[in-house]
Amino acid sequence: MRRRAGDNRKGARRQDDIRALPPARTRRVDSVAGARFEYGVIDVYDQNLADVDALAFGKVCPEGGEAAFQAVKKVIQLAMAGEIDATITNPLNKEALNLSGHHFSGHTEIYAQLTNTKDYCMMLADEGMRVVHVSTHVPLRVACERCKKERIVHVIRLADNVLKELGVSPRRIAVAGLNPHAGENGLFGREEIEEIAPAVELARCEGIAADGPLPPDTVFSKTRGGLYDIVVAMYHDQGHIPMKVLGFQYDSAIDKWKSVSGVNITLGLPIIRSSVDHGTAFDQAGKGTANEESLINAIDYGIRLTAENV
Repeated sequence: MRRRAGDNRKGARRQDDIRALPPARTRRVDSVAGARFEYGVIDVYDQNLADVDALAFGKVCPEGGEAAFQAVKKVIQLAMAGEIDATITNPLNKEALNLSGHHFSGHTEIYAQLTNTKDYCMMLADEGMRVVHVSTHVPLRVACERCKKERIVHVIRLADNVLKELGVSPRRIAVAGLNPHAGENGLFGREEIEEIAPAVELARCEGIAADGPLPPDTVFSKTRGGLYDIVVAMYHDQGHIPMKVLGFQYDSAIDKWKSVSGVNITLGLPIIRSSVDHGTAFDQAGKGTANEESLINAIDYGIRLTAENV
């Protein structure tokens, strides 16, 4: 069932079901082989990366950034070695990461470097809505400069491939324009004419059902209405804002997020990586109030992609 605006009943029911379960126990292991995968028990791969007692909840520090980086590095190594089938990541504090000497803008770039992947992209997903990005964590001026035919057609191919892996058929891909109204035939910019339209045409010649460039202010509504299965966005906020309006539901009356349901998936990697689509929420650290919905959905997506790749 596709969620309608303001309808959080599905997520709320699932959270109620989870909270009704008895508390899970944790068990320390030092290898994947040592995990029991027992219901009700969370096997924790402990690398002894930090003195937990010396760390403060909600405080950015180099030690925490180093521990987070080493944990990400380890799961990538395990996946590349075939010891695990998929990796699911929680949010990563970019400030702490950089303070520890690891100068990455996020998980995606870490995965790309450690798997030696040159061509990759980010996909956000929330139920039937999906969006992939031509560029992400760069200044807007740079994002416009990266709007090039070769990059766009590669992202279209990645979008088509992930739909295939998810069993979507037929696969219908919408390609957003960069400028207002998709440029109005060159009136508001020529990127649509010189870069985006040729990329769409090349994808079509390869048998991919791509449509565009389409006006960015309506393409997401059409996709949510069922006309398309995925949107190729030209830059970070063009894709992130509509996805987070859909998946993030904040209630000021109770000062709480009622729903945080988006999923972030890195396409083009030799391994599976899905993640939550929200930040670290250090203001909630240690309070037991954070919303787990996005993490559950990320695990679900990891399972789906694993099943398709078996």
